Amino acid sequence: MLDEMVFRTEEMAAADRFDAWVERMGRTHAPMELHRDRTEDYHARQRVLPLGEVAVWPAEFQPVVFRRTPKLIRQSDPESYHLSLVLHGTGAGLWGHREAAYRPLDLHVNSSSLEYEVHSTGNPVRIVGVEIPQALVPLSHDKVRRIISHPVSAREGVGALLSGFLTQLAADTSAYGPADAPRLGKIACDLVSMVFAHALEEDRALAPETRQRSLTLRIQAFIRARLHDPGLTPRSVAAAHHISVSYLHRLFKDQETTVADWIRRLRLEAAHRDLTDPALGTTPIHAIATRWGFPRASDFSRAYRAAYDATPRDHRHRAIAGGGGGGGRRE
Repeated sequence: MLDEMVFRTEEMAAADRFDAWVERMGRTHAPMELHRDRTEDYHARQRVLPLGEVAVWPAEFQPVVFRRTPKLIRQSDPESYHLSLVLHGTGAGLWGHREAAYRPLDLHVNSSSLEYEVHSTGNPVRIVGVEIPQALVPLSHDKVRRIISHPVSAREGVGALLSGFLTQLAADTSAYGPADAPRLGKIACDLVSMVFAHALEEDRALAPETRQRSLTLRIQAFIRARLHDPGLTPRSVAAAHHISVSYLHRLFKDQETTVADWIRRLRLEAAHRDLTDPALGTTPIHAIATRWGFPRASDFSRAYRAAYDATPRDHRHRAIAGGGGGGGRRE
């Protein structure tokens, strides 16, 4: 599991909670003024996931006004960009004469180098925040400032890729160890840079490696959304992204697997989840196989046995009997 720093106001005296949250925000992003009509017994929670030079922090808190003033900027500026993926609640930001409103599945973009005032509403507000040094983003600060007062959608395109990465990471870090943190930070930085570049129509400003990783992530998302399609093959994936099959295979070299094997593994994992789900205990095995892109029962049974050392039927019986699903996946 990744190292985490956890903050909960309920672990401290009620009178100290709001001031503790102000201090916490100052260390997480940059020193700010926080304002609220009623500060007694304030409720907030935050987990900080350090990913090398990048930090991701899922948080839940009661509505508050955040202000970063010129005086605070002069006193301390970490020169970082902040993004908030809004999950619950709404908000409005003010940067001089510019303003923007935010709703769930919007990305709020900000900078520690700019004066701002952000009002949050909702009970509670839930976000996943990201802090990235400005020096790691291959776009000038003047260019990035152009999108700071505009919400970026996390419902589609590159914004959806970033949203998926952040929500999955926030939901479960058990698959990663401390050694994975710098790699995850690099992925986060690439995705943020791609979101900025796409919003600014500056995709060519990104390094070739970043564009390549962007394409790989888009392809992986494309595959995950179409696992049910028996016609999903390396050739159809390549055609959908206007690249050659050989280039597609080169993209997957870093995944230490072939495209076809990756598709098969994801399908088998999805079928495994369904077969060991008590709620689907009466769903025919062939229906589950077809749902996940295995129209031929014999192909599904053979692939499943190779992966899990058990037939689909035996695996389901053991799961229903309380055996936890039976044998693990072969590596």
